[in-house]
Amino acid sequence: MLHNEALFRDGLSRQTAVTAICQAISGWIERGELGHNDRLPAERILSGQFATTRITLREALGQLESQGKIYREERRGWFVCPPRINYNPLQRSHFHAMVREQGRKPATEVLDAAEIIGPEDIYTLLELPSHLQVFCIRRLRRIDGRAVLYVEHYLNPAYFPGILLEDLTSSLTELYATRYGIHYGKVRFAMLPTTFPASASQALKVADNSPALFITRINRDQYGRIIDCDLEYWRYDTLHINVEAE
Repeated sequence: MLHNEALFRDGLSRQTAVTAICQAISGWIERGELGHNDRLPAERILSGQFATTRITLREALGQLESQGKIYREERRGWFVCPPRINYNPLQRSHFHAMVREQGRKPATEVLDAAEIIGPEDIYTLLELPSHLQVFCIRRLRRIDGRAVLYVEHYLNPAYFPGILLEDLTSSLTELYATRYGIHYGKVRFAMLPTTFPASASQALKVADNSPALFITRINRDQYGRIIDCDLEYWRYDTLHINVEAE
């Protein structure tokens, strides 16, 4: 794989060099010379191998990142992206079940959980007076060990007394049902390409202003009451949105 790429020593234009670097690294991935979540050689090594500058190399790596072929972790380097998860927002399967059904390994880490006065827009989403406290649960979610989702859950505390004392690494969907007899009813989604806020980029260990898919989810229960809302920040290379509706 790491043979001498002589064509990069022939005085090619910068854009031609960027294209050729992208093709070379893509070829490594397609031929299986680099597998899912494998680390690419360090930028110093790649720059020497391709006889190019760090600026040109980083432009090529950025293009591969935008194509969802590689991803970067702060202070760790560049890695090959794993396959995307099929995600149908119309299905009510929770994160752990969705990931397991596709033969992958899910995990959830609780960053913190507290009763707080939330941001003003949260009260609008929950249709609550702004002076009330709400439950806020911040979690980091992983697929096959890779952190892919930072999510903030905001709950109407009237429906979930004592929930902050429960095991919040498990599915909230199942906890709502078993502990409180509450089941999800209608849901409203909004999806927006954006960049990670500081709290999300720190948790996911990505560079500030990295691209993200932002999903806002407002959930009602079986009685039509708004019970919670989720603010989800996904690595944009994680999901394949796949919706089939009649």
